[in-house]
Amino acid sequence: METKQTDIKLKTPIRCIIKLGGAAITCKNEFEKINEANLTTVSSQLREAMMFGSSCGSVLEMDWNKRPGVSETPVKFDDFKEQQVLDYNSFVVIHGAGSFGHFQASKSGVHRGGLDQPLVKSGFVATRISVTSLNLEIVRALAREGIPSVAMSPFSCGWSTRERNIASADVSTVVEALNSGFVPVLHGDAVLDESLGCTILSGDVIISHLAAHLKPQFVVFLTDVFGVYDRPPSEPNAVLLREIAVREDGSWSVVNPTFEDSDKQVEISVASHDTTGGMVTKISEAAMIAKLGIDVYIVKAATEHSLTALSGKLREKIPEDWLGTVIPYVS
Repeated sequence: METKQTDIKLKTPIRCIIKLGGAAITCKNEFEKINEANLTTVSSQLREAMMFGSSCGSVLEMDWNKRPGVSETPVKFDDFKEQQVLDYNSFVVIHGAGSFGHFQASKSGVHRGGLDQPLVKSGFVATRISVTSLNLEIVRALAREGIPSVAMSPFSCGWSTRERNIASADVSTVVEALNSGFVPVLHGDAVLDESLGCTILSGDVIISHLAAHLKPQFVVFLTDVFGVYDRPPSEPNAVLLREIAVREDGSWSVVNPTFEDSDKQVEISVASHDTTGGMVTKISEAAMIAKLGIDVYIVKAATEHSLTALSGKLREKIPEDWLGTVIPYVS
């Protein structure tokens, strides 16, 4: 794997990398529809988490562009002249596609490769139009909360794969953005693949790669359920797995709760149109991150529990009433 080497170093340690699950911010069964309420709440919580422990100024909206249903942009430019440079914790946001992109990718077979086929090439274009349009809406939602967010598409930044594994990834653009005071917002994307021609690079793979290079204090996966369950959470008697320990070899086991059957496997359901592997990929990538000594939290987005995780409070103590899954490394 080639990762562009530069002399650019992070000026300050990065606090957190956030994976914003597509199912948490879109209506996954409704074609290209954003869950506006969840996205608004998540954006507000990210702002609060960024300012955690810092002197917080007033929120100055950074989206000065026309929006549907809004007659004009209510920006008071004079307010920026008096605004001090805010001191906030550095974050990186990576989001999934949800009801954006998956339909186009699965119908055209982009994830299987074959750019010489007209359907695949058209699907590649259609997939990127869809996922980048969602990316723009998320960047705008964060900007409305005063978060200096900038869009970074993996394809446009030169990321590529070989047999679906990352072959080249330029992290220097992410580092430069962080050093300049921006919050990079990446997403799962259609990318070129040296062996297959093209494929889908999931946000879960991206977050694992960035965690290895940026070494954040912790990583948070924001999902549409409270964490990882012993079976699909929609089934009766599904049990929330509160702690999954990761060992040195990357294998993992459930620590809390304890099951009588020590060989009990976590059953995962993957929606038929999810081309990136669903929760199977999420747990595997989370385990790889935890193996680096970085605590991982999987929690339901837009809840009090997600705000607790984003603020870093779980690093001190896990409250008994906190709902989510903690994935630590155990030697």
